[in-house]
Amino acid sequence: RIPGYRARLVRSGDNFIALRDRVRIAREFRADLFVSIHADAFRNPRISGGSVYTLSDRGATSENARWLAEKENGSDLLGGVGDVSLDDKDDMLAHVLLDLSMTANRSASIEAGQAVLQELAAVGRLHKRRVEQAGFVVLKSPDMPSILVETGFISNPEEELRLRSAEYQEQLADALLRGILRYFAANPPLARNRPL
Repeated sequence: RIPGYRARLVRSGDNFIALRDRVRIAREFRADLFVSIHADAFRNPRISGGSVYTLSDRGATSENARWLAEKENGSDLLGGVGDVSLDDKDDMLAHVLLDLSMTANRSASIEAGQAVLQELAAVGRLHKRRVEQAGFVVLKSPDMPSILVETGFISNPEEELRLRSAEYQEQLADALLRGILRYFAANPPLARNRPL
């Protein structure tokens, strides 16, 4: 409902969508930011709190290798930027372009993650007080900043009750929105992703 913003869901029901398909759908929407929202679980029921993740160095390196391996199939590098393709680039140039794109998006992802994490801290307890990095598949797009938000632990009985509460869900949604708005205020989306 915020003017100038359009949220899209990768699914509308309680059905499973493969991890890479979630990213593909977001790319088809030409998303300026991909946010994957989850509830965590752990064998120790006392563990609680929210976390935010971005792509790790190792995850970025493995994803670069995957994209480069697929370049002969015409995989696009920057879907939102004029559909720059890897298939007509020599290996060295393709590697440099992909590395630059992934590095820029990892930096943007960290900035978005920090903004969201700050807002989550105002709503509830944090499990991790800084943005964590991991190799989650949903974070591996080279052309779209991406964050994964763990809203809390369903394995913690008290937190599970909060996560089931419509009021707390609204607070979490508002915190995510405030973080996203703050990120975009400092980093306006490029005109490239806006429909003509």
